Amino acid sequence: MKIMMPGAAQAALSQVMPKGTAAPLPLSVPKAVIGTPRMEAAGSVDRLLADVKAELGRIGDDVRRTAEDALSQARASGDVSAEVKASADKLLAEFHTLSGAQQKLEGKLEALETRNLDLEQAVAEGGRGRASAAMTVGQEVAGDDSLRAYVTGGLQGNLVLRPKNAITTATGSAGGLIWPTEERGAIGLPRQRLPVRALLMQATTDSNMVRYARQTKRENGAAMTAEGAAAPVSSYGWSQADAPVRKITHVTHISDEALADAGQLQAEIDGELRYGLDLEEEAQILAGDGAGQNLTGLITVATAYAAPEGLPDETRIDRLRLGLLQVALANFAANGITLHPIDWAAIELLKDAQGRYIFGNPNEQATPRLWGLDVIPTLSHSAGEWMCGNFQMAATLYDRQEHEVLISSEHGTNFIDGMKTMKGSKRLALANKRPAALVTGGFTFA
Repeated sequence: MKIMMPGAAQAALSQVMPKGTAAPLPLSVPKAVIGTPRMEAAGSVDRLLADVKAELGRIGDDVRRTAEDALSQARASGDVSAEVKASADKLLAEFHTLSGAQQKLEGKLEALETRNLDLEQAVAEGGRGRASAAMTVGQEVAGDDSLRAYVTGGLQGNLVLRPKNAITTATGSAGGLIWPTEERGAIGLPRQRLPVRALLMQATTDSNMVRYARQTKRENGAAMTAEGAAAPVSSYGWSQADAPVRKITHVTHISDEALADAGQLQAEIDGELRYGLDLEEEAQILAGDGAGQNLTGLITVATAYAAPEGLPDETRIDRLRLGLLQVALANFAANGITLHPIDWAAIELLKDAQGRYIFGNPNEQATPRLWGLDVIPTLSHSAGEWMCGNFQMAATLYDRQEHEVLISSEHGTNFIDGMKTMKGSKRLALANKRPAALVTGGFTFA
């Protein structure tokens, strides 16, 4: 707290002093600033406040006597102007304002002690159960000998206090008030990219079987014919083919408590169940063997690669180009290539005789393409395995039931055990309509 005589009041007293006076009346005005220490010990606070109030009372009496004496001397001179009287009255008014400020400061001190009580208790928690608790800044200031000496010495001069117990994040200081930032979203495991489904024609069905006619024979007898001669005969044949709807499903079990207490758990598991269905779907589309409830996958029915004679077949790039040739010879226009990411990396790392990368600048990212077609790396392929062709003409994927996720307690002893079962399922059929549109092979070289 800083207590000082306003400049205007000091000027007024100087004006009313009779000329020739040896010295102006002494003004006992402190020039110090006193902090507002706070302590857990109420007795120490009361004693310190009592000392401060007593000193302020003494200073107030001195200021009042000084103002009254100045006004009396001005009147005794016989020539008191209205301006001088107004200055003296203003001085007294400022003194009363100073007294009001003292009361306001005392109120703020009490409010500060109340407001900081929780902070001091929280910091003091760090010392419980230990040999010695950490001292708060308020305790250190209140117990400082230089502060007590300053108060008993009349609050003269300036006082600078430098507490050594700085507030830090350590236990026993402000550490008890620091809370970690919590992210509510769960961090899931990485998920595999699943691009194969998008390569196919897609449709829906409302039955448990997709039946279609597939042409199996074409004998073209068209020829130049003389007038009146018999027309040559062409022969065609179709066979009926079926693509049964298959079901992909899996379940997981969760306790009632976990489902109720973890708000995001149901959504997280829902997403995992759907991803698991899609992962198995991609594996079945690509490599299902048709046995049991498996789909008959693309690789299973695709035409096996057969190297033509007289053409180079020494690198992965050569092999893929010859596979595209085989598709073209079957009268299909290829629209993509699928392989394992390791094999695509091996292709990108190919260099010429001077050590330069064949596939452009390594500092630039480009969409995987080869021979003008999109390359689709997927982990669903085995390493060393590839396939190329016209995927949209080769097969159609029929959805009978898209993702369905159900939750129920009606399973086994779930009701008794307080458990829930979540089940994810989907139903689909894969119709391989033109197997010759795809060619598959490996990267094994003699």
